[in-house]
Formats: sequence, structure tokens, C-alpha cells
Amino acid sequence: MTAGYTGKILRVDLTKRSTAVLDTARYEEYGGGNGIASVLFWELCRDKAISGFDPGNVVILMSGPLTGTLAPGAGRMEVCGINVYSYPVEWFSRSNVGGFFSTMLKYAGWDGVVIEGRADQPVWVNIINDKVTIEDAKGLWGRVTITTQKEIWQRVTGKTGFGQWMNFNTAQTTQGPSILCIGPGGESLSRLGTLQTGIGMAAGQGGFGGVWGAKNLKAISVIGTGSIKVANPRALIAARNWVEPQSPRRFERVLTKPEGSRVTSCAGCFLNCKTRVESGVQNDGQCVGIQYVTDVPIGGKSGADTVQTCGLNLYEMAALDNTEGVYLRKLHEAGVLGPGKIIDSAPLPMEKWGSAAFAEALCHAIVNRQGIGADLAEGLMRAAKKWGRLAQDLESGLLHKPQWGYGWHWNLPFVEQGYGSLVGDRDITEHALCSQRVEAQMRSAQYNAQPTQKIVEMLSKKLIPYNDDPFMLDYSWQQPDGSNMKQALATGIYSGHRAKFVAWHRHYTRFWIESILYCDWMFPNWFNLSCPDLSGLTPEVETRFLQAVTGKNLSFAEGMETGRKIWNLNRAIWVLQGRHRDGENFAGFMYTPAGSAGQSGLNFVSPGDYKLPVYENGEWKTRVMDDMYFDKGGVEQWKTRYYQCEGWDTHTGWPTRKTLEELGLHNVADTLKSAGKLGGPD
Repeated sequence: MTAGYTGKILRVDLTKRSTAVLDTARYEEYGGGNGIASVLFWELCRDKAISGFDPGNVVILMSGPLTGTLAPGAGRMEVCGINVYSYPVEWFSRSNVGGFFSTMLKYAGWDGVVIEGRADQPVWVNIINDKVTIEDAKGLWGRVTITTQKEIWQRVTGKTGFGQWMNFNTAQTTQGPSILCIGPGGESLSRLGTLQTGIGMAAGQGGFGGVWGAKNLKAISVIGTGSIKVANPRALIAARNWVEPQSPRRFERVLTKPEGSRVTSCAGCFLNCKTRVESGVQNDGQCVGIQYVTDVPIGGKSGADTVQTCGLNLYEMAALDNTEGVYLRKLHEAGVLGPGKIIDSAPLPMEKWGSAAFAEALCHAIVNRQGIGADLAEGLMRAAKKWGRLAQDLESGLLHKPQWGYGWHWNLPFVEQGYGSLVGDRDITEHALCSQRVEAQMRSAQYNAQPTQKIVEMLSKKLIPYNDDPFMLDYSWQQPDGSNMKQALATGIYSGHRAKFVAWHRHYTRFWIESILYCDWMFPNWFNLSCPDLSGLTPEVETRFLQAVTGKNLSFAEGMETGRKIWNLNRAIWVLQGRHRDGENFAGFMYTPAGSAGQSGLNFVSPGDYKLPVYENGEWKTRVMDDMYFDKGGVEQWKTRYYQCEGWDTHTGWPTRKTLEELGLHNVADTLKSAGKLGGPD
């Protein structure tokens, strides 16, 4: 067994109420997280084109090799399976959650959990080290996430809090179980349902709470008294001591903390991106939670608390321009939605918009599928389609969802975010590449004093294995007057150079972020304001921790190649589910000046903060990019160049046999061939 792994993956069949053990070593080459989960899904899910609500859907929870160690930002877990949120197709997808669940799972001796089938009545899974039982969820079904966790804690330990010694066979601990559960949102099969752990941490994207609800799975509880073997503890401690002084506490400076609060982190981390308050309410990740405080003072019940405890997606419900509430308000202001209107708003109190009372009414309408809540429980894309407004509202930008029904998230001018989501399965929700740049521009006179060419050269050297092409960072785009299109096609946002950058981004993320499970708030560390030369710790930092924990001398480039392999496996799954070049299109508003409107949702970014490098007249300059939008023809040319970069068929966007076989995915090529969906000549 390789250090960093427990060597075992738990397989739970809810239909048969049975468990089995899979050998992690068979899958270690994929790292962990998304990589191993993708292979398990490929092997175990017979029909990959079913709905996420189908009992045949296989859901995998996977940790990474660094989880449970001192490696910062690595105490996370991937949740993979067919999601129920994306539109128009329920793609094989992923979500990610931090906190302590993944760490406790490894301390119990498990690298992951595979969930199959459907129980005939509500159940929960109880894991105490190597003992696993499937329990009756009587008394739990119908409860919100906080009371669910309290009740399971009591059932497992007989205690009500920390600090009391408990005996489990020959081991003792003062720790209670870590619990991942659904709330009423998931039980009602809402596509907004989340998997919740603790108070403010969730696997929010993809509607996996609804998937668990369809499986009659209320929760998984785990308590472990073991530990994780580390290959070189001294090297791990040295790496930690090297990184921590150079890790900027971004949240302590950028985002507002309520009075009386303190910041905390996930297991093993020091980033401090969570907020805790004495009252116990409003304990949220700062990215969204602080933006959804509503008008209730700190210490009282907030809209965020209601959403979290109901087990609904806070990002979809938060008061941002791309989410449920604002869309409803705009329809209300237009006279389309309201009591007795074309779209009847009952039971929502529209006059209380912006209050905790409105948030509570909205949540309860969704989880009870009452009135307009029945439509909203299906997500806005499906609700808008039912209301006959989908096409027109996507075209105008009133419904601000760029691709697959997901909301705006740094899609422009950081086009690698928009493109990455388009050719993937969901909003990729990756922060570091863009947020580090914005922070550097906003807070560093030293950064702003550097020549643009120097910054470009510094960053392009980090883009291994494509680190010989600075034009990957050229953000030239067509201007509203039609100028600069030639440059945008040659070296800018529609070029083959940009295609390579997006490929780098996808491969990096699939391995280092989603499989090794580094936090996407911290990695890649492009810029570092704590370093004299501003150059971040990537690519050294990623490999240094991995080698210290596992003992494997894996190079950064080798990790990138594994990421490419995982990305191609994911692509093959999507092709079997119906993916084709013709369907990879942005919503209409992305091709108009309204495309950049979503940037107003970022409350710590002001006009002029989006300054990015462009190559003009033989030299590098910096331009403000607040008004960027796409050209349809340009995007089509970019797609062709991207497919070429990935080695996929340019007419269909399907992987070719040549590409799959050079990655060792011979069986994947054979399966696509049998389905008539293998790209290029066989």
C-alpha cells in the first residue's frame, strides 16, 4: 500500500443492503478524487445515458492522497456521478466539499465510498472504522441538515458534544462522527439539493442532494481512530513551514467579516476561508455566505442559514445577478411574475424581497414543491422553459446562465473559465487563476509597476508542458467597432494559443485540483504577493507535498499528462451521453455587450479592475477588459483549434482512437467505436 492511501474503497449497494471492498491500488495511477471516481464510474455504471435520478446511477465519494495530512488545502473530497442539475443533459459531473468528512473517512480506513442502487426505504450509512452498517433513517427523514447531524451524533456516540472520551473496540477518541447528509431539499428530489456537512460546507453543484434523495439515502456518518501513513514526515513538515509564510491570507483582507466572528479552515489548512460566530448561525464559506446576510443582524437567523439547513445550493439562491432571486425580482418588476400574474408568485411574499423572511419562504416553497416552488425546484432553466421564457431570457441575458444552466462565475474576461465550462459539464468554479490576478492588481504597487511583458513571461513559464508560448496569455478580442479581430484570431482569445491555455487549465485541474485535491482557492499559486519577485509557488509546491506524503517522485508534467488522461475519459463519458460539437454553444447574451454583465456580481471587484495583457503592434500592453464579449464566428474557430489541441475530431468534438490509445485508454476507444461515437478514422 502506497503511503497517503488507506488501500480500501467501500462499495455500498443500497438495493441489496450489502457492502464490499475495492482495492485502491488498482486505481492509484489516477491520483484520487475525480480520477479514481471517473474510472470507477466507467467500470460500474452500465448505462451512462440514464437520468441522475435513476437507481442505476453510481455516485462515488473520493478523497485524495494528501487528505488527512498536514498538506494545506488538501482536506477535500470529490463527489462524482450523473448530476441532475445541468441543462439540457444530465451530464456525468462532479462536486467538491471540504471540512472534515474526507479526513475522517481516511482515519476510518477508507479512501472513498461507492454508492449503488436504491434503498426500499430511507436509510443512512454508519461507518465506524472498518465496521459498516446500513441503518434505518426513521426519525431522520424530513429533518433539516443541522438536526440530522445532531441526531446521528447522538445515535453513534451517545454524547452531545466534543471533549468526552469514547471507546470504539480497542481505540479511544474525543472526536465525534463527521456526517454528510441531505436536507428536505434533497428528499424532495430538488435539482438544487446539496450534500451538507457541518454548518456551512456542502457539495453544492450538480444537485447531488436530489440524487441521494432518489436513492433514499439520508446520510453517511463516519468516525475513525486511525491515521495516515506519510512517506517522509520531515519533508512534509518542511514543506508546510516553507509554504505557510508565503501563503497570503486573501480572505482576511478582501472579504468582510461580521463583527464578533472568527475565521477557520478545513482540516489541515490555514487559508481561513470559513466564518464562525458565537451564536452558531451564519457559519458560511465567505465567498457566498457573507453576500447573503440579508437584512438580519449578525447573531440572528440569516437567509444563508435557512438555505444551508434546508440542503439547497446557496450559490443558486444567493442574492447575486445570476441566481434565482434576482431573476424572479426582474420578472416581478416587469409585471410578468406576481400574485395572479402570468407567472403566479404564490406563496412568495415579493414585498419582503431581500429579507430572511423571503429567503425562508423561497426555501420552503421549493422543498415542499408548493406553488411556484414546484417549478423552481427543477432549477431556473427548466422553470423558464415551462414558463415559455427560456430562449428569449437567455438571449437577452435576463437569465444570466452562460452554459449548461449554471450561473456566471468569472466567465469573462477570463475566457479560460468560460471556455472550460463550455467544453466540460458544469461551471468549473475555479478561482485562483483569476482571483490572484485581480488581487495583485488591486493590492500590489509592485505588481502594477512591472512591465506587462515581464509578467507574461513569468506566468507563461509555469504552464508546463506548454511553457514556451507567451501568447497563451494574450487576451486580445474583437472590439465593439469590429477592430482587432485579426489579432484575436491570430494570438488572442480565438487562437490556437488560447486553446492550449484552456487545455492546460483543464488538465491541471483534473489532476492537481480534483484528483490530488488541492483547494482551488489556493492552487495554482500563480502570483504571490508575499514573495519579492511576485512569482508564485507553482509548479514546485504541488509536487513537493505529493512526494513527501506518498514517496512518489512524480513530476509536474507527469501529473499534467494524467490530468489529460482523466479529461479524455470524462469526455468519452459525455460523448456516450450525447456530447457533440454542435451542442457546445454559449447562451445568446454571451455574444452581446450583455455578456460582461455578470461581473457586477463580484462585490469586491470594481470597474477597471479587469486589466489583462494584450499583444498589439509587436509589444505587450495592459488593457481594461470590463466590456468583453464573444464573437460567434470566433468561438467556432476557437473550438476547432481546441479540438485539434486535444487530439479530437474537429467535426464532432469526439476523442479519436489515436489520442485514447496513446493515453492507454484502449477499452474506452473500443466502447466509443461500438457506440458509433469514436472520432476520426478508426
